[in-house]
Amino acid sequence: MEYPAFRVDGKIALVTGAARGLGRAISLALAHAGADVALGLRDINEDGGLGEEIGRLGRAALPLQMDVAEPGQIAAAVQATMDRFGRIDLLVNNAGIAPGNPAEDVTEADFDRTLQVNLKGTFLTSQAVGRIMIAQGHGRIVNVGSQAGEVALPGESVYCMTKAAIAHLTRCLAIEWGPHGITVNNVAPTFIRTPGTEPALSDPAFEADVIERIAALHRIGEPMDVAGAVLFLASPAASLVTGHTLVIDGGWTVR
Repeated sequence: MEYPAFRVDGKIALVTGAARGLGRAISLALAHAGADVALGLRDINEDGGLGEEIGRLGRAALPLQMDVAEPGQIAAAVQATMDRFGRIDLLVNNAGIAPGNPAEDVTEADFDRTLQVNLKGTFLTSQAVGRIMIAQGHGRIVNVGSQAGEVALPGESVYCMTKAAIAHLTRCLAIEWGPHGITVNNVAPTFIRTPGTEPALSDPAFEADVIERIAALHRIGEPMDVAGAVLFLASPAASLVTGHTLVIDGGWTVR
């Protein structure tokens, strides 16, 4: 009998938006579970010591200049990963932005930038790595969406739209690439304590409202709550899971 395996020993992972928050936690969790990690960074000079932390876990880290809003940087980072490791087994599309604004105040520049990073960047990175995985005959892709793809958040119309689109892109790629041994899944977190959410959660009234809306568990999520789900979807234990959105929201969306 073969039991479920939740490790990724010897695998090569590429994580975008790896410098902080969810990306940092995901990179560390994958390394802790046995993977070497290519770190996609918007600024290669600002990894906050992440590469050294991964090294202390006994795994290799490859810092990469990879602003996913720049197609040339995506191509170069993917090629650098191949040059160093020879393959890419796991891709985590974590990079994203969320400029909040009431819908009537959204500028065209904000609209374009959000789609460029959240949607175009995710698609082009998936495409570049997907071609490699097709040639390999295997691969795992995990997109980092949001509960904002499931429920409406005031002042976040464009962000919500992109995260809903990522959920459907996940399904489309899962169907196209499944015959090549590639699974494609999506995690959809609620509010997580990260540098990106710190300004909003520093408002006691806002934080209290969020905790109340996280209906079942009544607590703000931590980055490793999301990293655990990503690790599961990247591991052999999830070999029959594809095209799925795993909502990590403490019960918000079932209320």
